[in-house]
Amino acid sequence: MRSDQVTGLSPLEVLFEASNGADLPLPAALEDAYGRLAFDLTRQRPHVVANFVETLDGVVSLGVPGKSDGGPISGSNRHDRLVMGLLRCVADVVVVGAGTLRSVPNHIWTPEYIFPDLADEYAQLRSRLGKPVHPLNVIVTGSGDMDPDFAILKQTDVPVHVLTTAQGAATMGSRLQHVGRSIVAKANTIPAKDILRALQQMGMARLVLLETGPQLTSVFLAVRALDELFLTLAPQVAGRDDSSKRPGLASGHLFAPDDPRWAKLVSMRRGDNHLFLRYSFTH
Repeated sequence: MRSDQVTGLSPLEVLFEASNGADLPLPAALEDAYGRLAFDLTRQRPHVVANFVETLDGVVSLGVPGKSDGGPISGSNRHDRLVMGLLRCVADVVVVGAGTLRSVPNHIWTPEYIFPDLADEYAQLRSRLGKPVHPLNVIVTGSGDMDPDFAILKQTDVPVHVLTTAQGAATMGSRLQHVGRSIVAKANTIPAKDILRALQQMGMARLVLLETGPQLTSVFLAVRALDELFLTLAPQVAGRDDSSKRPGLASGHLFAPDDPRWAKLVSMRRGDNHLFLRYSFTH
């Protein structure tokens, strides 16, 4: 069956595609909707990819209560949700910062949650890849301050693990006993290498997807632990002024001009007026 018959969406138009590893065995409707998807997973260390949507002027969050997630940035674009679902589907782990969790308290980081129209195809692909039904959802929190009523913390179907500090574990106390947790740092800032080491110790780190905010993403960029960026460019201008913070995708570290992070374009796709870009970073 063609993807438009399942989703009501036209397939993404492939404008540019470079060779980037081995093709994954996408079901027909997914391949029709997205095109080929390949990764080079031959290295021993985890392959880390990040996914962002930003405006034409580089804003990734409006910084407005109730509208600080990616939906208002993309215009709740369904092609963007399709790609988000595909990336979650192929990931072993989805890493989420506590700030992101607070911005979308009802969210669960599975492919079928973000794009239910292709739930069957996502499940089929995970089976073909020999992966569990759901990717592991990992929450990174220095403070441990999380509401037990967050949807991801109340459910028991999707595996959840919290990476935190000694202080964060003390704050969590005896709450959330059904949720796994690891103390990976003493200070409030959790280094990217400690996050990846903890995932490797759990045996869950071949392909790691970051759905993190600008601060935590910068932690990975700072130590050159981010391999690829999937970036949706939404056709709106959000604007900035002195009254609110509207970050770009990296905050908390200065890279250019002394230590810039250059990337290579891997693919470019178009869905109506949105562009879907994929970059690989050189380490």
